[in-house]
Amino acid sequence: MARALPRLNSTATAIMASATSATKETVLDGAHFQMKNRNARVLVLGGTGRVGGSTAVALSKLCPDLQIVVGSRNREKGAAMVSTLGKNSEFAEVNIYNEGSLLMALRDVDLVVHAAGPFQQAPKCTVLEAAIETKTAYIDVCDDTIYSQRAKSFKDRAIAANIPAITTGGIYPGVSNVMAAELVRVARNESKGEPERLRFSYYTAGTGGAGPTILATSFLLLGEEVVAYNKGEEITLEPYSGMLSVDFGKGIGRKDVFLLNLPEVRSAREVLGVPTVSARFGTAPFFWNWGMVAMQRLFPAEYLRDRSKVQQLVQLFDPVVRAFDGIAGERVSMRVDLECTDGRNTVGIFSHRRLSVSVGTAIAAFVLAVLEGATQPGVWFPEEPEGIAIEAREVLLKRASQGTINFVMNKAPWMVETEPKELGLGIYI
Repeated sequence: MARALPRLNSTATAIMASATSATKETVLDGAHFQMKNRNARVLVLGGTGRVGGSTAVALSKLCPDLQIVVGSRNREKGAAMVSTLGKNSEFAEVNIYNEGSLLMALRDVDLVVHAAGPFQQAPKCTVLEAAIETKTAYIDVCDDTIYSQRAKSFKDRAIAANIPAITTGGIYPGVSNVMAAELVRVARNESKGEPERLRFSYYTAGTGGAGPTILATSFLLLGEEVVAYNKGEEITLEPYSGMLSVDFGKGIGRKDVFLLNLPEVRSAREVLGVPTVSARFGTAPFFWNWGMVAMQRLFPAEYLRDRSKVQQLVQLFDPVVRAFDGIAGERVSMRVDLECTDGRNTVGIFSHRRLSVSVGTAIAAFVLAVLEGATQPGVWFPEEPEGIAIEAREVLLKRASQGTINFVMNKAPWMVETEPKELGLGIYI
């Protein structure tokens, strides 16, 4: 059986105390991150893919003492990844749809990262169920509303098994949820009004270098009605509609983004209590956005919800997308806007030159947060209260933002935008 994570709690006090002391920077510096239990083992499922592989590499850099198990069905790619990671790594052949295979892989690890997407249309939470059975801490990088809510339904079972689990613990959703939670927390502490509107905006150049899984996810999301909230009421909208031009600040600039059905909309509404919430996404070159709009209109929703048919589309489009990726690059940016009833508007922005790197760093930040032992038993969204899901949001955001070209929190929009609007007399909005 796996070692239950509460055994790492002896580490939590020392690490988190130092995170709030004068030695805080040594904790945030991956080269100096230490745990008393140097035998902690982390299994990364989908470890030979772009997202899982990036996670494994980031973990090996942030905490070289961790034992990293690369889980995949592909032995050849697994061997190559282990060679890259070095001596503190090994390969495990795992099929996430085979219960015996999963239980065998989980029997001797402290934490499992489920990065074997796409999560859209997945019928069961097989990895989470296996993690509960083996008493193994769990993080997934789910970007699907239905899957995340299904994962959340296992909360009581996770509590009974005494294991912590975080769903939607990637970059977006994931780090973006924590950014939103911090904006709301500060606003409630400092503002005379109440948080009224929360808007998530995301941009990547091409597929962000993150591979065919991201492409499949994008196509599958085109088959889902968009759920958003307006003054507390749930509304449904067409996918890839409602275009907005959003200024992502230095290094990115102004980009067009479109509505998609993303899980942080519902979780932020439920957890943070903001009455109006929506999420949008856009890509580059600009004609890919036109292509997404055309695909949403041309293909029946039933077709775009069929994983096998979407995989055929991915095989068809992937070589073309890959070619343009070489030109577009893989910059990524997240902007979270919060508006309050007293007119207070604040923004968080996170921008990186390479999504394929930053996604791994973001997930690794969640892994370290859970390994430090402060996450409570249960299944949690990243934005749930400090001390429940994440003990110290500031520390997580510091780790996740390593290597960014622009990371700001709790600033007025005019302070971070490349094209702020001037009302006159030196007043900007």
